[in-house]
Amino acid sequence: MRENPKEAETTAHRLMLKAGLVRMLGAGIYSYLPLGWKVLQNIATIVREEMNRIGGVEFFLPVLSPSDIWEESGRWDSFGDELFRLKDRKGRSLCLSPTHEEIITHLARQNIKSYKELPQIWYQIQTKFRDEPRPRSAVVRARQFIMKDSYTMDTDEDGLNRSYNLHFEAYTKIFTRCGLDFFSVEASGGVMGTGKSEEFMVPCASGEDRVVRCTSCNYRANLVISDSKPVEFKSEDLNLKEVSTPGKKTVEEVSSFLKVPSHRLMKSLLYTNNNKPIFILIRGDYEAAEEKIKRHFGEAIRQATEEEILNTCKADAGFIGPVGLENIEIYADTAFCKKHGFITGANKNNYHLTGVTPERDFKVKEYIDLKLSHRGDRCIHCNGELEFINAIEVGHIFQLGKKYSISMGATFGTKDGARLPIVMGSYGIGLERIMASAIETFADSDGICWPLSIAPFKVIVVPLDSKELLEAALNIYKKLLQEGIEVLLDDRDQTPGVKFKDADLIGIPFRITVGERYREKNKVELYDRREKKTVYLSLEDMQRRIGEICSRE
Repeated sequence: MRENPKEAETTAHRLMLKAGLVRMLGAGIYSYLPLGWKVLQNIATIVREEMNRIGGVEFFLPVLSPSDIWEESGRWDSFGDELFRLKDRKGRSLCLSPTHEEIITHLARQNIKSYKELPQIWYQIQTKFRDEPRPRSAVVRARQFIMKDSYTMDTDEDGLNRSYNLHFEAYTKIFTRCGLDFFSVEASGGVMGTGKSEEFMVPCASGEDRVVRCTSCNYRANLVISDSKPVEFKSEDLNLKEVSTPGKKTVEEVSSFLKVPSHRLMKSLLYTNNNKPIFILIRGDYEAAEEKIKRHFGEAIRQATEEEILNTCKADAGFIGPVGLENIEIYADTAFCKKHGFITGANKNNYHLTGVTPERDFKVKEYIDLKLSHRGDRCIHCNGELEFINAIEVGHIFQLGKKYSISMGATFGTKDGARLPIVMGSYGIGLERIMASAIETFADSDGICWPLSIAPFKVIVVPLDSKELLEAALNIYKKLLQEGIEVLLDDRDQTPGVKFKDADLIGIPFRITVGERYREKNKVELYDRREKKTVYLSLEDMQRRIGEICSRE
């Protein structure tokens, strides 16, 4: 494309469209054109080499799967609306797999019989589907995407830890070889699992993930599960008092009406967990961290409906509070521990209570960090300053433990003849996310600037406008091919300016120009796309230089 596509949301989105890597078929659905597909193939080669190096064996599993195995694991319902569901002509329920834990567990229970067959590392590179409500950033948040997913099976937790560490090392090598600037963070297992979990992140201004990182120690976590010390304030030991707050429901409205800072308010939230009411308190200047709440109370917990709030607290949302509640467990964020003098709802419409003090006015069952960290918070480990970074998640590793093997009956026989559940792990890499991250990281005003290892071609040969120079360029092209170097020949009938501009746009790392210096001195121009440096070399020196560069990749 000569013009910037109007629909592009990010640098990677714009350049993938403009450089002819992808074309959109529908929202979150993309076709890969030859250049884009070659990049993905190069990434897949690196992934395969590192997975094979740790003992992985490659599978190719079906995308279409029956609902039965998802019902066994409990995820037919818990996965939610992102699961593409369909029925065949006989009315049987199926889905397009967003991930393959169920299918792998089904294979494991069919084929693994003894401890002698463990450990195992099974992996695949396969298309996945998620019914994203708002597909965005092109291939970064798509409805159809390509993922490397692997699964480990061990006899015990020690084995799982070894398998997990093997994957951590393999992922570190994969992302390093792909040329990415990345780091790992603590993460949530979500609907996949509840054990140890880490994400691999690439810093990016347009990244949809938010990462918390301490500037003084090694603490790093995804914002949704990050821990932090809140900004402290002086407590006020006040008497409990009911005040009128007509129509004032939100933190902002009550804070403004009573002329107090938002940190003096208690945000009162009613949840239900398997039909059991749970009351949660968050300081007014923070938001509740839903992932932390799910990690602590389980996936079944949800926010109560307006009707449930009214029936339980005898007041509308915005006027509820912990004082006077009976037979309901109250959990408070750690920011309230040993603090006094808060404001919260009076469980009476249009009224709030001031001077509310935990333990004096109501009992807290447990103090837990349930808030989303924000700027100004300090590190819980070293009290250092926290920075907040946008990033793209390129990989995620989980310890599943026995979650699927117990629910689906995947067991192995021990030396003593007993049968125990297989201990499992799950590990994913988004191939398209690696591609997008590389574009976002290294693009410049001229276009894409690929790392050599994943570039669609290592070299582009550009002859200028004559039959003689085209023949010379063709000979250079053939010699580089014989050396095993991926090379592209631009033999189009276009001006040098157009050819140079397109070579820069598609991001080929090295450009060999066959022009007037070849006629005059039998030398070609070698241009380094990233360094923007040019040297003039004889054909022999050029071929040797390119060979040396590619051998170091």
